[in-house]
Amino acid sequence: MKIFFLLSTCIAVLLSCTNSSNSKAQKDEKGADSLQAKAESFFPVTSYIKGELYNFRKDGINPIKHTTIKGHTDSVWLKIEEVEGAVKEFLSPEIDSLNLVSLFSEKSFLDQSIGSVTFTYDPDAALPDSMTLKHWDVYIEPESGRVKRIYMVKEISKNKTLQLTWQSRKWCRITSIITDQNGVSTVEKEEKITWDF
Repeated sequence: MKIFFLLSTCIAVLLSCTNSSNSKAQKDEKGADSLQAKAESFFPVTSYIKGELYNFRKDGINPIKHTTIKGHTDSVWLKIEEVEGAVKEFLSPEIDSLNLVSLFSEKSFLDQSIGSVTFTYDPDAALPDSMTLKHWDVYIEPESGRVKRIYMVKEISKNKTLQLTWQSRKWCRITSIITDQNGVSTVEKEEKITWDF
């Protein structure tokens, strides 16, 4: 069932890429900047992450969290129900097939150096102030059609950015980056949650 879901999702994503290139051609011909000129759907990232959370909760796996601050790392076992709370910042806004199509555009390419098809999502124009999500990538294995990794960037404030790297079926890492008044960025904290040992 999981394989069927992943394959059908990948096919939908690949079809959206075809629709995207056709739509761009229409946009160039007509000069129209409409919702129909964009990709018809995006990969449902939020549902995928929730599915991964469900799977290791169902398997009864207690993950371990490593928190690194200024070169010092502490580890703690998490209760299964605590993991969703640890990544809740990246579950909103929900990235599903249609809800962000009006704000973001999708590009895709085959990256042979990492052996994946990469889908990249960036804003089309200035985002509303309430939108903290700034960018995300989905990496898919071309042979199996499975998601390898998801990467997301959220701007929490003018000087704080959060990055999520989700390694499918293995671990996730949340990196908190602070930027000072001179524009110098430093890693404030890194939390890695591992459930595949």
